[in-house]
Amino acid sequence: MRQNFIILLTLLCIPFAYPQEVYDLKRCIETGLEQNYQIAIIRNNQQISDNNATIGNAGFLPTLDLNSSFSGTLYNNEQYPHNTEEDVVSNKNVNNQSFNVGVNLNWMLFNGFSVLTNYDRLKELQQVGELNTRMTIENFIANISTEYYNYIQQTIRIKNLQSAVKLSKERLRTVEARYNIGNLSRLDLQQAKVDFNSDSSKLIRQQEVLFASRVRLNQLMSLNDIDAFSIPADSIITMDFLMNKEDIWQQTMESNTYLLLAEKNRRLSSLDLRSLQSQNLPYLRLNAGYGYSHNTYELGNYRRQDQLGPNYGLTLGFNLFNGFNRVREQRNAKLQIDNKELEYKELQLAVKSEFANLWMAYVNNMELTELEKENLLAARENHEIAVERYKLGDLSGIELREAQNSLLEAEERLVQAQYNTKLCEISLMQISGQITEYIK
Repeated sequence: MRQNFIILLTLLCIPFAYPQEVYDLKRCIETGLEQNYQIAIIRNNQQISDNNATIGNAGFLPTLDLNSSFSGTLYNNEQYPHNTEEDVVSNKNVNNQSFNVGVNLNWMLFNGFSVLTNYDRLKELQQVGELNTRMTIENFIANISTEYYNYIQQTIRIKNLQSAVKLSKERLRTVEARYNIGNLSRLDLQQAKVDFNSDSSKLIRQQEVLFASRVRLNQLMSLNDIDAFSIPADSIITMDFLMNKEDIWQQTMESNTYLLLAEKNRRLSSLDLRSLQSQNLPYLRLNAGYGYSHNTYELGNYRRQDQLGPNYGLTLGFNLFNGFNRVREQRNAKLQIDNKELEYKELQLAVKSEFANLWMAYVNNMELTELEKENLLAARENHEIAVERYKLGDLSGIELREAQNSLLEAEERLVQAQYNTKLCEISLMQISGQITEYIK
């Protein structure tokens, strides 16, 4: 009996063995957004997209290069005159040298509007980067909100099991007292001990479940002390009873991140076609430069030549034929546009289906929650009556145990219904693009 008491005391005092820190949902989310590694990675990727969306990367600006070169030749030279009577002119180790330095500018003035199309594409990719960041953040908020309320759920279960252990402990104490005076059999005593140990075992296993949830929550927040003990600011699972189906549906069609990304993919496909169609037009390129050239000669009329000045030119061109590849690529691009349109419609249908299922589950779990609240009140009253009858000797230990189990099951069903309702609420907020409301 003393050993059972020590186990009970240990189980009831485990939460107080750690330094406690209170986290509400907003603080959990804000901490995770500041420290979570995946969030940091996706924000860096977004910055890359922002850095790429420039007119220079699109091709609006020219390129300017500074070039210099040095070359030389060393050879033996023999010259044979037409008149064979004249002597052959022979020169050994003739060394000629050339040095050039200059600035060269290249500028594509017109390329069938492909430069403008490239810039539009870079801006679209920048927005895609922003949407990917938003999607990652929304998924993160949904995950950490789910785990936060799971932590509350497991905490409530701990309290319910602690209460069950206390009730079993009181029943065991009563049975021992009545057994000592010969009022109950040893079978009743052993059954009371079995029930007490069974409840204690459930409580031990629940401590492990609660610990795993706490570790998961700390991991999402990227806390250095991964198993640090923290307690939620909320002691119950609160639900939004004012959600309106039409308002959430309208927000879903306007703000769902996956639909917005699909729309961007349709836009990018159109830009790909425009870029290919630019090949149907001519191109105009400007070349200009300014340089200095120095040459030395050991043979010839001049021993040295220097040049300094600008050079310039325009190139106008048009691809007349490239093996029908241009036509093929443009046809494929049009088919890709059709595919993106079909993918968007398919995704829209999937979002509609998911929304319908989520709303039905939300409504049903709301009704279940209200029903389980009534059941819990009835189970508590039934247990109180059973305890009084048991004290009067009008009820067996097995019947009391049934009443106790009914109470524990009613508590379990209520917390499960509340948690399921909250999961539906979180999913509805996420699908409608409003989940960031949890940090406002």
